[in-house]
Amino acid sequence: MKVILDIKDSKAAFVMELLSSLSFVKARPLSDENAVLVDEIKEAVEDLKLVRQGKLKARSARDLINEL
Repeated sequence: MKVILDIKDSKAAFVMELLSSLSFVKARPLSDENAVLVDEIKEAVEDLKLVRQGKLKARSARDLINEL
């Protein structure tokens, strides 16, 4: 299982040391760029759920291409 944790900078070193001490856990920090990417993907998935529920209107692919 993979888990993403949001930890205060002041406690990050402690948590990383704690996780590293557990033989069954592999812990590595995300770069700032990867953290932003994860947040954007999470937001896109939430938007897709809202579209499927009919709570948000989707744009057509043609509109998206024209915008680019």
